[in-house]
Order: sequence, then structure tokens, then C-alpha cells
Amino acid sequence: MAGTGPPGAGPPRPAPDRDPGLQPERTRLAWRRTTLSATAMAVLAARQLLRNAAPGPAEVVLAALTGLLWIAFVALAHRRMQAMVTGRPPGLSPRAALLLVGCTLGLALCGAVILVRPGH
Repeated sequence: MAGTGPPGAGPPRPAPDRDPGLQPERTRLAWRRTTLSATAMAVLAARQLLRNAAPGPAEVVLAALTGLLWIAFVALAHRRMQAMVTGRPPGLSPRAALLLVGCTLGLALCGAVILVRPGH
């Protein structure tokens, strides 16, 4: 029979359920770096708001949106990191993946708006 391996080799061994190496640790560190970047963005938004003597409604809304996006992102990232502690974590649900992408894009957009505002 084709594709069964050499004669007498026995049945093929199943693939391991999880990478026993440092893959989980690298993934956790990547999540930490990403949450650190999101935190830096939220702090910079708050700093811009506090530096302005009379912030307008647009600045207040932008800072509040950045804070809400940051809270949502950190909460979702924390849940994902906690799921990785024991055993193989389940895949991200489409809803959670969409929320994480939305938070990331929202934070990036808020950062771009804050940086390119005229007069700052």
C-alpha cells in the first residue's frame, strides 16, 4: 500500500497536542508587548487631553474612546493569556477576534488623529 511507511514500522505516531517548547511563553510575551503598546497609546491620549488648557468636545470624546478601547483590548488580551496557562487554549471565537481587531484599529486611528491634529 502506498503511503503507509516502511514495512514493519508500525502505525504512525499521533502528533503531539501541544508544542512542549517555548511557544506558549513567546505567545504570552507577544500579548504583553501588544498590551504595552495599547497602554502607551492610551497614556499619550490622556496626556494630550491634560496638556490642553481648554479641551474641546472632540478631544474629550477622542480621549474617552481611546480609554474605552484600551479597557476592552486589555480585558480581551488578559482573557486570552489566562486561557493559555493550562492546556491547549481554544481558538479565538470570531466575535473575540473581531473585537480585538476593532480595538487595535481603533487605537491606531485615535493615535493617528491625536498626532496629526493641527496646532499640537
